Amino acid sequence: MGHQLDVLSVGDVVTDAFIKLFDDKATTYVDEHGMKTLAMEYGTKIPFDKAIVVEGVGNAANAAVSLTRLGLNCGFVTNVGEDKYGRGIIAALHDKNVDTRHVRVNPGKKTNYHYVLWYKEERTILINHEKYEYVWPNLRKSEAPKWIYFSSIAENALEYHDEMADWLDENSEVKLAFQPGTFQMKAGAERLSRIYKHSNILVLNKEEAALVGGGDINNMHDLFDKLHNLGPEVVCITDGPNGAYASSPEGRFFMPIYPDLAPPYERTGAGDAFASTFTAAVMRGKSLKEALMWGPINSMNVVQKPGAQEGLLTEAQLLEFLDNAPDWYHPNPM
Repeated sequence: MGHQLDVLSVGDVVTDAFIKLFDDKATTYVDEHGMKTLAMEYGTKIPFDKAIVVEGVGNAANAAVSLTRLGLNCGFVTNVGEDKYGRGIIAALHDKNVDTRHVRVNPGKKTNYHYVLWYKEERTILINHEKYEYVWPNLRKSEAPKWIYFSSIAENALEYHDEMADWLDENSEVKLAFQPGTFQMKAGAERLSRIYKHSNILVLNKEEAALVGGGDINNMHDLFDKLHNLGPEVVCITDGPNGAYASSPEGRFFMPIYPDLAPPYERTGAGDAFASTFTAAVMRGKSLKEALMWGPINSMNVVQKPGAQEGLLTEAQLLEFLDNAPDWYHPNPM
């Protein structure tokens, strides 16, 4: 296969088993530490509504499927175990037209498999990360993609970030979009400074933006200034139902959310849908304002379906929503 990939998505992959709880078989309350808690009867049998298994998800996998649906030729770099779940993930991604030749099967290891307790529209995820040996793929010059989309990866993959940074040093024409995951944020901006420096696009939510850049959470301009100082040219900060903000040499803008078609069904993947769609628009040469108008549409549609991928739109479907958007749906200068 000699064709150049538009983008190589990099990060961990998992299969999610969603267990839909009945509304009357569980409850939520705030405990004495102010922690919102999911409670069920203990030591008994509890009927559940249904289970849905979604293969090949996680930030980078969701992005790979999203970018592919939006017309980009996308490959995926990840690790799976030598088991039926790993084979299932490769098959599921292949069916969604994601290039899987850089998926590494790890002999004797298990594939990441998580259980999602789905209660009303929120989810509580039981996770267990397999420790893989992370090795940056040996990409020849001719195999270098135009972009890399990098997202969440396990705690034991710190050296992998250095290998990627070395590779980006040698392949300076390749652009990087970074949507950091939990462990990457814990590692800190100093430890991953080379990745932030290489980033052309950085996407975070508001809390993450304050954590990574150290800016004032109540001052968007300060958040942007601190994050730009780390290196990225385009920074996008999402704020859930309140909308999103973006900053680049084109200016700084606030974007409201796209109106919901119906109350959210299940919120998994809304952030990934926004980040990948915003990024896809920039990768396709759209302006910052256009990218901001694309992102919320995919987020809105994803929460109408179970799991992080079922609701992802094609470009034609996305543009139809854009054509039918209300008059107020546009970016406002900050």
